[in-house]
Amino acid sequence: MPKAPEALRRAAEHGVRLAYVTNNASRTPGAIAQHLNALGAPATPDDVVTSAQAAARLVAERVEPGAPVLVVGGMGVRTALRAHGLRPVSTALDAPVAVVQGIAPNLSYALLSEGALAVRQGALFVAANADTTMPTGRGELPGNGAMARVIATATGVEPIVAGKPEPPLHRESMLRTGSRRPLVVGDRLDTDVEGAVNAGVDSLLVLTGVATPLDLLTAAPRHRPTYVAADLSALHLPYPEVRRDEDSWTCEGWTARWDGDRLTLDGRGEPLDGLRAACAATWEAVGDDRADEDAVKAALGPPLFARG
Repeated sequence: MPKAPEALRRAAEHGVRLAYVTNNASRTPGAIAQHLNALGAPATPDDVVTSAQAAARLVAERVEPGAPVLVVGGMGVRTALRAHGLRPVSTALDAPVAVVQGIAPNLSYALLSEGALAVRQGALFVAANADTTMPTGRGELPGNGAMARVIATATGVEPIVAGKPEPPLHRESMLRTGSRRPLVVGDRLDTDVEGAVNAGVDSLLVLTGVATPLDLLTAAPRHRPTYVAADLSALHLPYPEVRRDEDSWTCEGWTARWDGDRLTLDGRGEPLDGLRAACAATWEAVGDDRADEDAVKAALGPPLFARG
């Protein structure tokens, strides 16, 4: 992403503790850190926090050291379990006390069947994440959440989910970094922002990925970020104030208000400031509900819908 590596390097130089928190459970922290370095981001394996690590801690806190755990996944899960003193196995014949499922390219029917057998025998069922899809160069493919439904449907047992937006991955990140006032940064409302809301911490949504301005304006309360920015360079810029002014909200040169059942937006300048004002006005107007798409689209021109 443009400006991301530079913003992260500058943050690290100023003493900010960085953590790369990912629902990816297939790769090891070392492999992920190597990839981040190739992209220009400052990262060591200790800076990477994966859903596999959160799942492994979740299991380790519930079972005896050295206990067998069936892995329905890849090396990322196996490495995380070993780091917590647990013994990865591949068959229900080993009487595993838990099953940890994380997506892997070679995930087979045979391994899913072993997982189902173990869960039916009483093993704790943990899913590294519940993402229904995962992005690839060819498009969105089935994610771990979709594959976990195989075992859940076959056994009638729902997994404990470790990854975003559930609390275990956030807790893992806090324990690993020692953070007291974390800022969760991401481009997805349903994982990154919702995870921050679930943990009661601030979040910054960057418009360089999945979420769009329309998604923001129609977001439910659990998907509303604390801050909105075009990209990660915002980490080093003053955040403009969004002010309540009688029946309207203002941000820099923009004013947003609700007239009846429609959003109106007037002003000029940086379109992102208009989006910030529009979000504040919309979220106040609809409260715990979601805004109707047509009610907000009518007020917004193309600049506010452009990514970044």
